[in-house]
Amino acid sequence: MKINIEIDCSPEEARTFLGLPDLRPMQEAVMAKLQAQMLDAVSAAAPEALLRAWMPLVPQTPEQMRDAMAGMFRFFGGAGPGPKPGAPRDEPG
Repeated sequence: MKINIEIDCSPEEARTFLGLPDLRPMQEAVMAKLQAQMLDAVSAAAPEALLRAWMPLVPQTPEQMRDAMAGMFRFFGGAGPGPKPGAPRDEPG
């Protein structure tokens, strides 16, 4: 003997009929939190953010870059192999 029972109802109606809890509010809260975390991760993977994280000593603004370049030119400008300007010269005698 074989008996088939066909019930035509939505999943929500079946959960209610069987007495199962409605998990929709909890699922929506978890999905909202997950979405926020994913958006934060995407913004952290932006090229500018990666550059700041990987190279914290690299100048971040044009003014900082200008100051760094000026400092390098000052440092390397006077450190050549010859005598410094204004130093007395040795006259061959």
